[in-house]
Amino acid sequence: MLPAPLQTTCRLLLVLLLAAVCALSFHPAPPTGMDTGWDKANHLLAFVALTLLAEAGFWSAWTPAQRRLRVALGLLAFGLFIEVVQAGIPSRSAEAADLLADALGIALGLLPGVMLRQVRSSARRPPGTPRR
Repeated sequence: MLPAPLQTTCRLLLVLLLAAVCALSFHPAPPTGMDTGWDKANHLLAFVALTLLAEAGFWSAWTPAQRRLRVALGLLAFGLFIEVVQAGIPSRSAEAADLLADALGIALGLLPGVMLRQVRSSARRPPGTPRR
């Protein structure tokens, strides 16, 4: 369980990062110092960070399965929103590969929470008890 003040801080950071991603994504010519040199890596890293913050920010809001589903669908919708907006910006373009990189970033961002849950459930199981 994450303390409530930490969850609140993660939610605030999530909102700030969402705004920063929008600003960088919607700018006709984003600053060159703000990227990895490969657009797909930019997407992947941004969505890993967004997912980690969303997972931590909403840690106790829903059951783990509900949280993972809501975070994944919400951030995937955000990625689609970015691509739709970029399609209307003359110097930008919408790419399915960007959305795929977003999805991979979301999946990677969900892994720590899934692994933590697995470790915790294994620690609570009496020795010799099979996994469900």
